[in-house]
Amino acid sequence: MFVASSPRKCPQGPCQAARTANQLQPGSSGSHRIDSMLGFAAESARRIRSARHTNFSRLLISAQAQEFNMVYASPGTDASTDPDIDKNIRMAYVQQLEDSRMKLTQLEQELQRARQQGIIISTSGDQQRSTSENEALAFNMEYMRWLEEHNKQINELRSAVHTHAGDDDLQSIVSNFMAHHEEIFRIKGLAAKADALHVLSATWRTPLERCFLWLGGFRPSDLLKLLADQLEPLTEQQLASICNQQQSSQEAEETLSQGMEIIQDSLAKTVASQLGRAGSSSSPSNAADHTAAALGKIGAMESLLQQADDMRMQSLQKMQRVLTTRQSARALLLISDYFSRLRALNSLWIARPQQ
Repeated sequence: MFVASSPRKCPQGPCQAARTANQLQPGSSGSHRIDSMLGFAAESARRIRSARHTNFSRLLISAQAQEFNMVYASPGTDASTDPDIDKNIRMAYVQQLEDSRMKLTQLEQELQRARQQGIIISTSGDQQRSTSENEALAFNMEYMRWLEEHNKQINELRSAVHTHAGDDDLQSIVSNFMAHHEEIFRIKGLAAKADALHVLSATWRTPLERCFLWLGGFRPSDLLKLLADQLEPLTEQQLASICNQQQSSQEAEETLSQGMEIIQDSLAKTVASQLGRAGSSSSPSNAADHTAAALGKIGAMESLLQQADDMRMQSLQKMQRVLTTRQSARALLLISDYFSRLRALNSLWIARPQQ
């Protein structure tokens, strides 16, 4: 798996360490993600026809298979130094792909039976779905399409780096890669406006990835720390700039975290204030006011999620300005490989022998 070199010191002082409980988080694969995606695939059947559902299933399996190829079949990828571990991870992915095909087949059969029983209305039933449900569903499907294209771009970038492509060609690939990330943040922002809780929970990610979530995504400071420790060679000026960015990112992250804590505390108090009134003669209008206030606090999370995503994109853009074109390409590969190996570790954990 990923082997880290000894951390380097910033020339202007050590980088502030990221908090242990909130470390790097990432993107998607593994059987737990399959289960989550199957859940929203079932929801999608209420508003899309069977043919489109089948297309979504194809996207899901295709994206997972491409991610596997990206980590373990791409030239120059040092996925593992232990052949046994590498073999186990491959076997885990193959088994999960087979399991997902079986589950999708079973799901389609269940959906067909439900339609026959009149439980699901394929077209007119769309009007019964809320806007937030539709937007959340649309984001999940768009994310799978985005991930499929992301894996293609990673393979293209990796090939360009290993074949020593010219700076102009490499810059074009890097620019396309950055534009692709801007697109997913834009789509994610629309999903957050419709349903902040859906984005905050990030059910499209693997269970291990969700252990490291911070406001629906990765901590910018953690990525910068990864680059400061692993990207070589860096000049003293580059290292100092990255470390300064890391520190300022940590301060901004703390501010947003405090904002989320305030919202959560206020929401908890609003909900708790109604507990003592259970069975009392409080007016319906008073109860409605408290409910509206609670829903408003949940809606306020959307602004924090948008600010967090803005920070993530800005950290990638600032990184690109500090590094050369070739360094930027290697940095993007480093970040992508870190996330992919985290997902692979999740798959290995799921496939481990049960004691």
